[in-house]
Amino acid sequence: MPVSVQREDFDIAAETDLLTAGDPDIGAVVSFTGLVRQMTGAGPITAMELEHYPGMTEAALAGIVAEAEARWPLQGVRVIHRYGSLRPGDRIVLVLTASRHRQAAFEAAEFLMDYLKTQAPFWKKEDHGGETRWVDARDSDDSAAARWKR
Repeated sequence: MPVSVQREDFDIAAETDLLTAGDPDIGAVVSFTGLVRQMTGAGPITAMELEHYPGMTEAALAGIVAEAEARWPLQGVRVIHRYGSLRPGDRIVLVLTASRHRQAAFEAAEFLMDYLKTQAPFWKKEDHGGETRWVDARDSDDSAAARWKR
């Protein structure tokens, strides 16, 4: 399955091995791993809570992956997005794209991350040492995703 939404952490090397197993035509794998930062625009955080709507979130991510597969000649895609309580340094998201050539793999990975940041139905709440705040979408994320509009 190309998409997973899960609480538990993931193993980047194991996921890469699964994606590429048995396909000698893959010439490039691009990997992006998103981490929880300790410092945000609102100051240092002690934790981040990610919430999602089960079923809807997986369907939205699958739609984003399908669009990437329609745009680029990919041999494989893997997207894992975590939810629940995460601490600074924890992994949040993994995007792997595999293709015969690096350009397609790089572009597809960048597209997937831009769309995950703007289209995936996750809600983030930061804990700043006991004071919490919901994280709003950033204009820079919307601008990055806008370049992929057809």
